[in-house]
Amino acid sequence: MMNAQTYSFYNKFAFLYPLIDVVLQPQKKVLFSEVNMLPEGFLLEIGIGNGAHFQFYKKHKITGIDTSAAMIKQARKKNYDNVTVLKMDGEALLFDDGAFDYVVLSHVIAVVDNPDQLLAEVFRVLKPQGQVFILNHFTPNNWLGKIDRAFEKISTLLHFKSFFHIHNIAAITKFTLLKEVNFGLVPYFKLLIYQKK
Repeated sequence: MMNAQTYSFYNKFAFLYPLIDVVLQPQKKVLFSEVNMLPEGFLLEIGIGNGAHFQFYKKHKITGIDTSAAMIKQARKKNYDNVTVLKMDGEALLFDDGAFDYVVLSHVIAVVDNPDQLLAEVFRVLKPQGQVFILNHFTPNNWLGKIDRAFEKISTLLHFKSFFHIHNIAAITKFTLLKEVNFGLVPYFKLLIYQKK
């Protein structure tokens, strides 16, 4: 589970979320397009921040969670009829097995304390053949990888993992990769769409 220092960090810097969201908007448009092409279902978004994504989900029943009390407060102000907002840790989900058709992890998997536990919980709460959408940076085997490695100690202080490989997470083997979308000339940011086996 996320420790107290990490909780405090994300509460303290909650005001930066909207700025970061603007920078990542082109990637997120692709994410929303992929999600909205799917049949109507129950969607869980882990790490909702201020709830900026809610307006872009066209037809799903949304449950959004975050560990930051400051962000939850902002997200609840959005007040969409199809959205339920809860303060909850993604590594210890309080939902029944098979509760959701889809799970969205947008720039979340590299900031949690235990990505393997997060994906294990995602697997548990997904219905059979359910899909998880992982939008994140993934360290490539080029010069960017060296930068990520050099930045590791600083990134730890900022409560995220700069050096990050999805294949290092054991729980990812429980899923089948359906689609990979690369962004930019250097494939540093990716959207990975997996299906529960």
